[in-house]
Amino acid sequence: MTTATTSVMGSGGITLAAEIIGNPEAMPVLLAHGGGQTRRAWKRVTNDLANAGFCAIAFDMRGHGDSAWSEAGAYEMLDFATDLVAIATKMGRRPAVVGASLGGVAGLLAEGVLAQGSFASLTLVDIAPRMEPDGVMRVVGFMEQHVETGFASPEEAAEVIAGYMPHRGRRGTGAGLRHYLRQKDDGRFYWHWDPAFIRNIMAAKRSSPENQEHQFRTLSDAAASLTLPLHLIRGGASDLVSEEAVAHLMQVAPHTEYTVTAGATHMVVGDANDAFSAAIIQFLIRHHRSHGVVA
Repeated sequence: MTTATTSVMGSGGITLAAEIIGNPEAMPVLLAHGGGQTRRAWKRVTNDLANAGFCAIAFDMRGHGDSAWSEAGAYEMLDFATDLVAIATKMGRRPAVVGASLGGVAGLLAEGVLAQGSFASLTLVDIAPRMEPDGVMRVVGFMEQHVETGFASPEEAAEVIAGYMPHRGRRGTGAGLRHYLRQKDDGRFYWHWDPAFIRNIMAAKRSSPENQEHQFRTLSDAAASLTLPLHLIRGGASDLVSEEAVAHLMQVAPHTEYTVTAGATHMVVGDANDAFSAAIIQFLIRHHRSHGVVA
């Protein structure tokens, strides 16, 4: 299995850090993480994909991890979507795209609004056009809470994360957690993403009901326009994507394949990695076996 750390170019020439795992000649699977995460969120998944015969490409979205920050504060959903289109069009073949939360919204807009035909398939990870407002605000509220003040130590950050995800218990303060933190000159530790990103998200979530309805209609229309293989993986305990949201997606895009991961929250990959990997690999093999997948 080959592994290479590299960079890819997003929209407007923004540099995005990426990691490629697997045979470069195999069917590419492009993984777009959720807001506030980095490509490390896919670490076990990329190994599973490579072992199944795919070439996994996980990247840090703009303003996240080791990728460049937008000097103009360009963190609208369409900005993330244009990055996905830019990456996909520079690849030698259309990739299968797996997008979690923010990455899934970007995938919907990229394929359904900006450039249909850019992807070979799309997997949405606990995201749909209709989202529960309370669940959305819980996620973005957590991200906003310490964006200005940071943490006195990685141990304090670990305690905060444990309070946000009590079902997982307290995580350690090793290299994994430190990858999500940056220590500044004041000695405090801050999240490893551009604060302008969460300010942009919060402004959108606090916008008028008319604007929020427009966003819902845009995502619904995007989903309705999709003709490529589409897969929704929902956490069974998700407070962001409800069964009603699933029903709505199935109504506007009837060809959607649906997998529910029992017991998993919105953070499906981290909660149930093995079940998640199995679900996406089965879907990808069904639709892309003839595209370089090892039988």
